[in-house]
Amino acid sequence: MESKKRVAPLPETTDEAPPFKPLSAEEAQRLRERNPPVSPWWVVAGQAVVGLLVALGAWAVTGRQNVGWSAGYGALAVVIPAAIFARGLTGRFASLNAGTAAFGFMVWEMVKIATSIALMAAAPRLVAGLSWPALLVGLVLTMKVYWVALAYAPRKRQ
Repeated sequence: MESKKRVAPLPETTDEAPPFKPLSAEEAQRLRERNPPVSPWWVVAGQAVVGLLVALGAWAVTGRQNVGWSAGYGALAVVIPAAIFARGLTGRFASLNAGTAAFGFMVWEMVKIATSIALMAAAPRLVAGLSWPALLVGLVLTMKVYWVALAYAPRKRQ
């Protein structure tokens, strides 16, 4: 015996407002003025500064130069791919239209990931006395700079 479930029909509502209201050209312009875009180079610069501080801090805390170099290399494994990605996104073909922008974003993200993997794979050959924990600390702390750099990004004053 088959059981049939009755599904109640959805109530028709025409009184509700649409889920979003399209902005007029003037409203969109004011929104852009209040919230200007943040340059990806600002984030890369923030990552480089934090990477340098992490490397110097690791060296100072442990007193071992190889730990500082390891943490610095971990930071470089984030900064170099991020710089390549930023350069790709700010190139002249990046904003021709929405399709090329989306495609370019995906391509440069794949280049960024491949560069990060290649740098991590080369670490044992490039850093004498590599300390993997220090490398990972440098890598993670430098990666987390995105949010701090975006929070403290320079904004235009009105």
